[in-house]
Amino acid sequence: MKLLEGKVALVTGGTRGIGKAICTCFAQHGAQVVFTYLSSTDKAKALEKELTALSKPSKAIQLDGSNFEAVQKRIEELIDTVGKIDILVNNAGITKDNLLMRMNEQQWDQVMDANLKSVFNFTKALQKNFLKQRSGSIINLSSVVGVKGNAGQSNYAASKAGIIGFSKSIAQELGSRNIRCNVVAPGFIQTEMTDSLDQTALEAWNAAIPLKRPGNPEEVAQSVLFLASDLSSYISGEVLHVNGAMYT
Repeated sequence: MKLLEGKVALVTGGTRGIGKAICTCFAQHGAQVVFTYLSSTDKAKALEKELTALSKPSKAIQLDGSNFEAVQKRIEELIDTVGKIDILVNNAGITKDNLLMRMNEQQWDQVMDANLKSVFNFTKALQKNFLKQRSGSIINLSSVVGVKGNAGQSNYAASKAGIIGFSKSIAQELGSRNIRCNVVAPGFIQTEMTDSLDQTALEAWNAAIPLKRPGNPEEVAQSVLFLASDLSSYISGEVLHVNGAMYT
């Protein structure tokens, strides 16, 4: 059963890790997938071909999600090309970890722009499209850190907590038009970003997780698929934790 047949999905930050897994999962379930990337052109072109082979013609868009005007312009062009967007997944994000005493303004601003401002930019750009259709599913990727905090990640935690507040507000603003907005908050997920951690750090993370293992990108993608599909048609304004009971 293909849960997204006939749907068009836009996924930000789609070339690696969780974003790539979401794009692949969506294509496997029949969606036409459009995804954004910042600089990994070769990876983007390769993924574009993979997704097209799985489902409908895919499209990779090079775009800085923190640039308001650029996002508005490219989304208008995209709607003219594909006709509609049914699903928006705000996944793109970065980390610039440091203790507050060592964190500079640039590290704070870069994380807030990439992680939080981009969510505003894409949601704002697609609002008219969703309102016109009187339907839409928005899924924003937060983090367990956005709920419980983490030393050395005050910028990242603040951006991910902001995503939760933003999403709950949008769910209330747009709900009367059959537009849903939810959050997926992953815990410790094994991706390219975590591969650089040493074995001691990995063991410490795993010891703190009741399931005693990290999650994988596909497990997060399946949760996003649920919220994107009609299986979750009466779920909005919620935070789905995908963390192996790391936070309950």
